[in-house]
Amino acid sequence: MIKFQYTGDELYARMERAVEKVTQRLRKTVEVIERAQIPYAVIGGHAVRAWVAQVDEAAVRNTRDVDILIRPADLPALITAMTSAGFHHRQTAGLDMFVEEPDASARDGIHVLLCGNVERDGEPNPDVEPNTQTDNFRTVELSSLVRMKLNAFRDKDRVHLRDMISLGMIDESWPAMYPEKLKQRLQELLDDPDG
Repeated sequence: MIKFQYTGDELYARMERAVEKVTQRLRKTVEVIERAQIPYAVIGGHAVRAWVAQVDEAAVRNTRDVDILIRPADLPALITAMTSAGFHHRQTAGLDMFVEEPDASARDGIHVLLCGNVERDGEPNPDVEPNTQTDNFRTVELSSLVRMKLNAFRDKDRVHLRDMISLGMIDESWPAMYPEKLKQRLQELLDDPDG
């Protein structure tokens, strides 16, 4: 039987630190990329958080890593900028990532996806433009984010999509925007929004 090692204020502190570390990693990454003037878009869980926060901040979910989309030609400049800022570059299973400590887990990483690459069996990743600029960072337009989530279609992607459906951000008009395979996936979620 598993028992809690941490309780009370220490448990709260650990939970808060976990969220703050990811937020700080995102901020630092964006600062480095913008200083290097590399076109990018924040994608994944942080992009979902930014879009969902526009509708209902109580529906925002935490995420454990940082996902960045860049153009393939900008990868060398990104590696230079990030390593100069103290990050460590890794390539694992064809995925470029950066970590703050050499022995850090991939869960603590900044994962780099490349425009035009095909992830899993889906469609190519979108370009970084058009994008939506917040005061904090750039992210892909909502329709592109939904397309990426439909492409990946992992459990967490389906949860993110269901969150957006429940908030009215995605409705019955959306499937028509996507090719057949993605249209079917989205319709499946719209037909059964509670899973």
